[in-house]
Amino acid sequence: MGSKPLPKILVVLGPTASGKSDLAVRLALERNGEVISADSRQVYKGLDIGSGKITKEEMKGVPHHLLDVISPKKVFSASDYAKLARKAVDDILRRNKLPIVCGGTGFYIDALLYDDSVAPVPPSPEIRKKLDKLPTEKLAEKLSELDPDRFASIDTRNRVRLIRALEIVLSTGRPVPKLEKKPRYDAEKIGISWSWDLLDERIELRLDNRLNPPAGGGMVNEVEALHAKGVSWKRLYDLGLEYRYISLYLRGELSYEEMRDQLLTAIRQYARRQMTWFKRDKEIRWN
Repeated sequence: MGSKPLPKILVVLGPTASGKSDLAVRLALERNGEVISADSRQVYKGLDIGSGKITKEEMKGVPHHLLDVISPKKVFSASDYAKLARKAVDDILRRNKLPIVCGGTGFYIDALLYDDSVAPVPPSPEIRKKLDKLPTEKLAEKLSELDPDRFASIDTRNRVRLIRALEIVLSTGRPVPKLEKKPRYDAEKIGISWSWDLLDERIELRLDNRLNPPAGGGMVNEVEALHAKGVSWKRLYDLGLEYRYISLYLRGELSYEEMRDQLLTAIRQYARRQMTWFKRDKEIRWN
């Protein structure tokens, strides 16, 4: 007897500002699908404009999952995401619909699609005890120095994963062996790609629209409102990109022009990091 075929799902991915959400909605309407967001900031309540969260109007009646699932005061890891996303996939498949995963957070997509086999290195309570005393940022820093390859593919907010990776490196004196990725799904992957000139233009236009939307309000108001609701400046800084630079502006550490220009550069750099991640995957069909 052959092994059971893997459930079919569709993945729409690409860099920020590439138009993933629109394509996912179009495909969902064509193929009787529902969308599961794979974005590390759209999971948070209240991070709407800055994270580019799809609006009810833009959803065109297509159900969307994994948006607004947790308070921005809390930390949400890739393994937290994988648990919830797999539940959503199962639920959509049970109803004979097509799960369409849509997003630009590569390690969220990988956490959902694959089961990593564990490196065969026994635990070392001694090393773990020492590492557990370090803050998460220091653990990530240490891993980036000792094993840049593993650092590039890890969720840097997941302490358990960071400690395990460092434990392997420190125990063996070698980088973490490449983990064998076992696919959980038969995933069709569609990537959206633009020339850098065009994508840079799209990023700038979108940023200016979000900072100064025609109807008023915008991202600065959003960040002010989050802080007023008890999200600390440190947490806003840690949420990255828009939330980081606007929080620095609101604290008087950057002028408006400095905030806008530095943020634009940071988003463009982020888009390039996203493409570096995705280009390693030869299964993606690029549009």
